[in-house]
Amino acid sequence: MKDVLNKYNIPSDAVITVSGTVGVGKSTFTRILSESLGFMTSYERVEDNPYLEKYYSDFNRWSFHLQMFFLAERFKEQKRMFSHGGGFIQDRSIYEDVDIFAKLNYENGTMSEEDYETYKSLFEAMVLTPFFPHPDLVVFIDGDLEDILDRIDSRGRKMEMETDISYWRTLHARYTEWIDNFHHAPVLRLNIKDFDLLNDDDSVDFILNKIGKVISATTMKHHR
Repeated sequence: MKDVLNKYNIPSDAVITVSGTVGVGKSTFTRILSESLGFMTSYERVEDNPYLEKYYSDFNRWSFHLQMFFLAERFKEQKRMFSHGGGFIQDRSIYEDVDIFAKLNYENGTMSEEDYETYKSLFEAMVLTPFFPHPDLVVFIDGDLEDILDRIDSRGRKMEMETDISYWRTLHARYTEWIDNFHHAPVLRLNIKDFDLLNDDDSVDFILNKIGKVISATTMKHHR
């Protein structure tokens, strides 16, 4: 794997976070990239999340619980990755929670102002400090809403398929707004139409080339 890292100028201790709205293929992207680079993985807890299904059935009742759960889990994962010395591909970032999901629940009236302010205050104390380790790169996967909805239907998660399309439309728009203003780490933007990791072997080379160029450019800038 060292030859692969050298070929694309990707450091062996890099932490690369994969971001994007629900349904763009973050988990598949994380798995295939980690296998290609010999990196470890950090996945979002979905299957054993005690609040996720409850949240989709009752936003008002469970939004605060869900966000607090994700904040705690992602904070622990961030510490684990960097304590291990890096070399990770991470499925979804900690930053999305406060600027997209918690904010969306608050603005939609499904999270109270008190809960939102409590959550935001805790997030800022934990994450927005000089001591919090930020990833070397955020890969943002984007796509047309119609294509993303097709993917959501294809994977067949009951709680997602029963969610009103207006929620996915709003979430898609919020992700675009979020990444346009994101500044905590370098960003590589990819469209789901530009690669096919499951059926096109050249897609791995295409993506690793882009990742290496962004990380190298950022490293050179910091060393000037």
